[in-house]
Amino acid sequence: MDVRARLLHGMVIPAHPLALTADRRLDEKRQRALTRYYLAAGAGGVAVGVHTTQFAIHDPKVGLLRPVLEIGREEAKDAVAIAGVCGVRDQAVREAELARSLRYDAGLVSVAALRDASEDELIDHCRAVASIIPVVGFYLQPAVGGRILPYSFWRRFVEIRDVVAIKIAPFNRYQTIDVIRALAESGRAGEIALYTGNDDNIVADLATEFDFGGRRLRIVGGLLGHWAVWTRQAVTLLQDAGPEPLTLGAQITDANAAIFDAANQFRGCIPGIHEVLRRQGLLAGRWCFDEHEELSPGQSEEISRVRRMYPHLCEADDRLIAENLDRWLR
Repeated sequence: MDVRARLLHGMVIPAHPLALTADRRLDEKRQRALTRYYLAAGAGGVAVGVHTTQFAIHDPKVGLLRPVLEIGREEAKDAVAIAGVCGVRDQAVREAELARSLRYDAGLVSVAALRDASEDELIDHCRAVASIIPVVGFYLQPAVGGRILPYSFWRRFVEIRDVVAIKIAPFNRYQTIDVIRALAESGRAGEIALYTGNDDNIVADLATEFDFGGRRLRIVGGLLGHWAVWTRQAVTLLQDAGPEPLTLGAQITDANAAIFDAANQFRGCIPGIHEVLRRQGLLAGRWCFDEHEELSPGQSEEISRVRRMYPHLCEADDRLIAENLDRWLR
């Protein structure tokens, strides 16, 4: 089954974090353990080199993009592997070529570096990447570095032949509908998979059948930083949200607010993910490349609160990790 068909089937795809040691070097053993956890939890793929992996690894001076991508592909042999593709044209082309050479299935294209580019320039940029590797579009919310991408952009974007999916993550219902309507009106809904990245509205995205004048389509899965933690629960959610999906959705949004630090404009989002994984033993610490990137005041207490308040969101993952961690760390 090719990547397009697999993505259309729907799956859980965690946005993969980066495991670092206390001196901020790659912790290869724990990097591999994270991927093993995601696959054991039932994820259908992983996204590596994306925002949750920290964009610093794309800096050639850091020198970690290739080794981190290599580890991800080696561990996710039979899963869908998506590589983050960043930067202006020359960088994006190099990164797409690297991902293809490492047998990644697709590239998740961020246009955050093209903040002042015109719509024509953005489309040309995406076409250039798609000529190298199948493309997953990415609507990243402005609060963490994205830019507003109007309906007109998405209507043109979905006409690019080698687009296989779109991650919708503007954290905004109007902008989310722009993307979905553009795909519906293009006639390519059977060719391009929609994945939620709206960590604040996961269940509603998955539960909704969108209808644009008889053109019906659904978001079939998620490619989420939030699903980098409590992944077993995410797989269960995708399979069956249960009898009260909106109640569950509100609980997940509350939990995400704590982990992603919504109260502080998401400043602590990556340390928040790391903190959950540290408490479970998968990471040795919550270190980021930027030593100033830390939990916000009160964020640790908020993470503790949502764990106590919603134990059903994390208990299955806690058990899975406790039973397998020693083996994954070998």
